[in-house]
Amino acid sequence: MAGKTLFITGASSGIGEATARKAVAAGWNVGLFARSKDKLTDLVADLGDNAMALPGDATSYDDQAKALKALSDRYGDVHAAFANAGRGTSSGGAEGGNIEDWQGMVDLNIMGLLKTVKAALPHLKKTRGHMVLTGSAAGRAHIKGSVYGATKWFVHGYAGNLAEEMREWGGRCTVVAPGMVNTAFFDEPKPDKLQPADVADAVMLALNASQVNDVREVFLMPRG
Repeated sequence: MAGKTLFITGASSGIGEATARKAVAAGWNVGLFARSKDKLTDLVADLGDNAMALPGDATSYDDQAKALKALSDRYGDVHAAFANAGRGTSSGGAEGGNIEDWQGMVDLNIMGLLKTVKAALPHLKKTRGHMVLTGSAAGRAHIKGSVYGATKWFVHGYAGNLAEEMREWGGRCTVVAPGMVNTAFFDEPKPDKLQPADVADAVMLALNASQVNDVREVFLMPRG
């Protein structure tokens, strides 16, 4: 895998940061895309020359397309992209939910992901590359009134559709579906749940699979 390049959205913390660390340790170059320029700059300082800060908004196709071009210009071809940026809601349920909050979540969890795919596919098609999407255990079960869970149902359904499209030219698509992860997504620490590094391991498992192995989904749950 040495010398290959991975584009990561939501890269400034949590699962995205952990994946960047694992990828660089495995010899990948990484493009770190997120809104927080300061966090990205600090992470690049830690990771070294194999990492590139790409500040931008995942809800903007133009931001992502420009970031991918800059990444390609620096390292050459892009071999994989990880559509990881996402968010939840401040209030749950259909009756108690806030419409503006839903809109922001849908714009990021669904449209932002689609924009990552749209921006990355021309690069991945050149390399017969790999698209990884962050799904969720919430996208594999019915949870009372959960609009967030419904956005992840979309991710799971779309991942299968995208895998079929990419298969036509030798590409691969994987959805990584974790249960509860100890990230800033939650107000209180969850030390007995999955850690970001656990999810990063799942991403790398898919990326490191042999060329005859089309890993469509990695589903992981905390034991605690």
